[in-house]
Amino acid sequence: MRTYPPVGSLDALARRLRALPPSCGPVRLVAVDGHAGSGKTTFAGRLAEALGGAPILHTDDFATHEELFGWAGRLRSEVLAPLARGTAAHYAPYDWVERRFATTRRRLDPAPVVLLEGVGSGRRAVRPRLARLLWMDLPERDSWRRGQLRDGPELSTFWDGWLPAERAHFAADPSRPYAGTLVLQRKEGYEVLPGPAANGGDAPWPHTA
Repeated sequence: MRTYPPVGSLDALARRLRALPPSCGPVRLVAVDGHAGSGKTTFAGRLAEALGGAPILHTDDFATHEELFGWAGRLRSEVLAPLARGTAAHYAPYDWVERRFATTRRRLDPAPVVLLEGVGSGRRAVRPRLARLLWMDLPERDSWRRGQLRDGPELSTFWDGWLPAERAHFAADPSRPYAGTLVLQRKEGYEVLPGPAANGGDAPWPHTA
């Protein structure tokens, strides 16, 4: 059995990500995917810190109430295409309270590593631009239970629509089989393991952070 040396922080993972070849122009685009409630946002924030303040792009800024998973075209045209040219991206984030896109556009400059966080961020339409796909490896039922407890009863109607939509998305366009890295949340921190798509020495080694 192959063994891996233990590492005490996310710094090792950050070093491996920075060493990957650029995948979207000068940018190493790294997706943090997983089921709703699996801890993607928190983990992406901690990984961004380990990367020295890497920008985080949230798929929630591109999804809408009417198109929970129909955001790939907006992401490609507003962000991925400009970054691939080595230029700044400008996009209008969706306001989930006002139910409309903001009138003020955000700017995202090319950076050595950009994190793309959200359910479906490792989808088929995005994978050609990814340097690495990370999957938060928490089963859907556990993830959804945690997400619903987090959001409270006031968002129960939203979850009623979300659950079948997420299930249908991953049935048609799964991300986990293409993940090079699996992330498991433990009491003592995060455990990082090679994912289904990892091969050879390119796979990050397990560590607890």
